[in-house]
Order: sequence, then C-alpha cells, then structure tokens
Amino acid sequence: MTVGTSPEAQPGPPRQTYVLADAAARARDIAAATGRRPAVPASPAPPPVDVPAPGARPPSAGRGPVLRGPSGLGTAGLHLAPRETPAPRKTPAPPEPAAAPAEGNPIPGLYHHPVPEPDPVRVDEVGRRIKAWAVDEVDLYPDDWEDQFDGFSVGRYMVACHPDAPGVDHLMLATRLMVAENAVDDCYCEDHGGSPIGLGGRLLLAHTALDPLHTTREYQPPWAESLGSDAPRRAYRSAMEYFVQAASASQADRYRHDMARLHMGYLAEAAWAQTDHVPEVWEYLAMRQFNNFRPCPTITDTVGGYELPADLHAQPAMQRVIALAGNATTIVNDLYSYTKELAAPGRHLNLPVVLAQREGISDRAAYLKAVEVHNDLMHDFEAEAAALAAACPVPSVQRFLRGVAAWVDGNHYWHQTNTYRYSLPDFW
Repeated sequence: MTVGTSPEAQPGPPRQTYVLADAAARARDIAAATGRRPAVPASPAPPPVDVPAPGARPPSAGRGPVLRGPSGLGTAGLHLAPRETPAPRKTPAPPEPAAAPAEGNPIPGLYHHPVPEPDPVRVDEVGRRIKAWAVDEVDLYPDDWEDQFDGFSVGRYMVACHPDAPGVDHLMLATRLMVAENAVDDCYCEDHGGSPIGLGGRLLLAHTALDPLHTTREYQPPWAESLGSDAPRRAYRSAMEYFVQAASASQADRYRHDMARLHMGYLAEAAWAQTDHVPEVWEYLAMRQFNNFRPCPTITDTVGGYELPADLHAQPAMQRVIALAGNATTIVNDLYSYTKELAAPGRHLNLPVVLAQREGISDRAAYLKAVEVHNDLMHDFEAEAAALAAACPVPSVQRFLRGVAAWVDGNHYWHQTNTYRYSLPDFW
C-alpha cells in the first residue's frame, strides 16, 4: 500500500462493504425504530435537553425484570397497536450552509471514514454533566487539572461515538465509564503519579469497584470503605452504579470481563517497563489487543437502549469483529499520540517506536508502516463485519455492528479534532 494516498484511493474491501458505518451516521431515528427505551438512572443534574419521543419510557433510578420483545431496525412493523397516520410532508426548507470542516488534520494515508459533526447541544450538555459528576460526585481531580479535563473534550468524543443513543442519560452511561477508565490509567499507570511498581495491587483493588468483593461480614466494611479512598476507585464505583441500573446482568458482566482484559494489558506493559524490555512487534500487538478501547464499543447496545443477547455476542465471528475494531482504534491512538508521548519523560511504547527498534528502520518509516498496520486491521474489520451482517440478519446483530462501526469512526474523529492533546509528526 502506498502511504499518503487518500482513503478512497487505497486498496481494500469495496466501499459498499462499509454500509454499516454509513447507516450508523444516519441513525438519529433509531429510537423510533426500536419502539421503546429501557430505564436508565437519572443524573443528579437538571433534566436532559433532549425532548423524549411521544410515549417513550422515562428514565428511572432502578430496573426490574424486563421482558424484551423484538428490537432494532426492521422491527417497527411488529407492533400490534395501530400507528398514527403520519402528517403530510412539509415543503423542504432551503439547504443549510455547508458545515465547517472538522478541526485538525487526519493522518495522511490513514484509512478512515469522516463522520458528521456531533450535535452541539448534546455535546454541551454531556460536557456540563460529566464535569459536575467529576467535581461534585466523585471529587475526581484537583483544581490544577481542570484545563486537562476540559481539553479532553469527552462530550464531543462520546456524542460522536454513539449517534444512536436515545438521549443524554444514555450517553452519560458511556461518558462516566470513559472518564473513570482514564482516571485509572493516568493516576495508576501514567501521567499523574502512575508507576509500574505495585500496579497489580492497585488495579486489583480498583477492579473490585466494578466486580464487587463477596466476603465475610467482618471484612465487608473495610472493603466498602476502601472504594472511596482514591479518585480512580471513587470514579469506577460511581460510574458502575449508574451503568448496572441501565444494563442487563449479562451486559454488566460483559463489561466487567472486558475491563479485566484491559487491566491485564496494563500489567503486561508495566512488566515490560520494569525490565526495560522492548517487545517484538507481534508481542506488542498482542498486548494492545488487551490494553485497548474494547470496553467502549462493546457497551454500544446499552448506550443505544437495547441488548445484543449474550449468546450472539459470544459467537467467534462477533468476537473477531470486536477484537479487530478494538485493535484498529487503539493503533489510531498510537499514531495521533506519537508526538505527545515522545515529548513525555521516559520511553513510551507505541507501535511506531516498537517497529523502529525491532525492525531497524527510521522513525519515519516506522510511523508510515504503523499506518499500514492500522489500515490492514481496518480492512479486515470491515470485511468481517460485512460478512457477519450478511450471515446473521438478526436485528440486534445488525444494529450492534453498526454501533461498533460508528464507534470506530467517532474514535478517529475525536483523535483528529482534539488538537489540544495531539499534533502530527513532520513526516510528509
């Protein structure tokens, strides 16, 4: 593959195989197609700015057993109740001016799909609520970290990644978890006091905020008290409490499993740092399959207000699609954060660094080869997702695949546009 060409000119699957992502970008009417919304916990903040659909089930603080009927695109016609006759179509309004181009520049030659600018009303509301949660509910960061928190632009990130979320309450489920995961990474592993020394113990105790300890009455109270002892554990505990009120038992357990995968990846990278080991390229990619974004796209059904059944999620073909999506999005992070990590103290492992050292090539050649690795992963993801969609025409599977594809595209959009955090190397 020739690096530096436009995405449209690169070899790979035919463009029509990416109908999943194209559909996801137009999924604003998804709530009407499903016909219902599950309960989600109400945020302590004022009510959401979204206007609920007529007859929509309001969010609640709890969740009892739910008998789930058909859901997803294509099931709107299964409702037995008569539907209202649609109002006559209005005369179309004049076209709006073209939107301004997205901030930042995409990496030349990186295979990706642009997404529409996320709804600014939702972005602002998610941003307001997540900051209130971080400051008032979990005391996440000291005052001098506020600029970094704002610069993360998490509201824009989550709205771009979840275009089919029924409302802000649903978006907040993902947003709290994203912020909590980053607090653990920063405070335990990297920027804000993190260290590989003793990381396993810290991660294990933090994981009990997601996967509760079941112990004797004598030792339950000190464990419960420990969950408030530092910012990462407070954030994990609170974010998970909101999530389990909206998720089914299998969705919550799926998330715990994916977080255990993530923590195992953290530990592998920490072990290499302690021994000053540069892994082989394939070893690095194996670590990145665990230390990656996987927990984020795999909750797309909870955020969307429906459920991909556990047996369908566990199918090998679905697991391969999810793994490829996580791997591709994580290499995007390696590429956009490359200059940021080079400027930080110590050696940060990322794919270009490992390629340069293990294959004896220049920094530029290693970076451009990492772009090729990403593109190969993306083409495989698209081909496998399209094959699974054709082989399993179940509405929840189709919608979940669209959700994962939307997350992949939204993740690239956020990295490209977050010029507060990222800048590109001068390799072109």
